[in-house]
Amino acid sequence: MILTDAEWERLAPLLPVNPRQGVRWADHRTVINAVFFRTRTNITWPDLPSCYGD
Repeated sequence: MILTDAEWERLAPLLPVNPRQGVRWADHRTVINAVFFRTRTNITWPDLPSCYGD
């Protein structure tokens, strides 16, 4: 499952914004899609495809 644009528009306002200090967070949409992919395929975090980031 990958978030559609309509789903993302409903979800995005509920997520926190990037902190003023410290390291910038990864893109929330990419992380959520990675969680869905990991759950669906039952793989470990290190085995995620590179399209989901580090």
